[in-house]
Parts: sequence; structure tokens; C-alpha cells
Amino acid sequence: MNIDANELKRRTKLVIDEYEGIVPHHEAFYIHSIIYSADRADKAFRRFERASRNNGSAVVITSAVHEALGHAAALSRFFWPSRDNDMANARSTKLRRTFALNETSPLRNRRLRDSLEHFDERLDRFLLVNDIGYFFPAPMIDNYTLADDSSGRIFKLVDPANGYFVVLNEKYCFEPLVSEVRRVLASARKMSNNGRLP
Repeated sequence: MNIDANELKRRTKLVIDEYEGIVPHHEAFYIHSIIYSADRADKAFRRFERASRNNGSAVVITSAVHEALGHAAALSRFFWPSRDNDMANARSTKLRRTFALNETSPLRNRRLRDSLEHFDERLDRFLLVNDIGYFFPAPMIDNYTLADDSSGRIFKLVDPANGYFVVLNEKYCFEPLVSEVRRVLASARKMSNNGRLP
């Protein structure tokens, strides 16, 4: 269905002004979408935890964390949208309030997400700046402080014991994100029983 720009603008203003960015009978769709992203992140974190307990390979452990963080990033955008527009801002404010998320939430921190989503660009710069040293392009499992070695060039390292992911020698703690994803997932599942935001 095509609608003209003026009608789209009118509808957007109505949804923002009357419903804080989400029409009540659309709330179930947002809840469902939040559950999908949170559930996929949670399942990937659980795969990571199992693989870590069972001494899985560095590739399996790293890919599970990477996948979990990708889905957590998708979840984050419901609450902190990447595009600045009135509709997204209204919707995200309402959802943050509903899910009791504030500016200190681990979901808001985009440093790790951006380092993975823009890995190619960061790799360009990393290689321009670091033209000598010991390069470790394959995924690694080790203590995150290994990134402090000034001669080491680590592409991706996961420290399961401390909940860190090192990307191009930058250290990121992802452990708080695991519990936040699970908390949001549990809340969304409760809301899904009646298909409405409380």
C-alpha cells in the first residue's frame, strides 16, 4: 500500500502524540520482535557457556559470542535506535520505560557492537598503525590481559573466565550484557501472555 508523504507524516505525528510511538494494537508486534532478538542472543550465549565448559574450540566459542552480540545489538536498537527520528525516539523512550532500562544499561553500550559490525574498517586502520609485531588473526581463547602485550596483535580473543572479548587489541567486558539480555527476555515473555505493554 502506498500513501503520500503528507499522510505518512500525519500518521507519524498521531502515533507519537497519542501513543508515545507505539499504537496499542501494535504492542504485541514489538514484544514479539524483542523476544526474537533477546532469545537468539540468549541461545548463543548459552552455546558459548556450554562450549566453554566443554573446552570447545576457539572458533566455536568466539563465533557463539559474536553471534550473541549481534543479536544483542539488534535488541539494543529497539531501546536506543541508530537513526535519530521522532517516531523511533518516541518508541524507544516508551520501551525503555516499560523494560526499566536507563543510560547505564549494558545494552546501551555500542563500543563492542560497533567494533564487530565495523571490523573491516577497524582492521584497515589497525594494520596501518600496527605494521610490526606478532599477529594473531585466528580466534583465541585466553586471558584478556594478553592484549596488554605491546608486541601482540590480537584480532579476536575470548576470555570465558572473565567475560571479555578482545577485538583488535581492544578489551570489552560482555558479561553484564548476558544478564541484561536475560532480564529483558524474561520481561518480554511475561508481556507476551496478554500481548500488551504494561
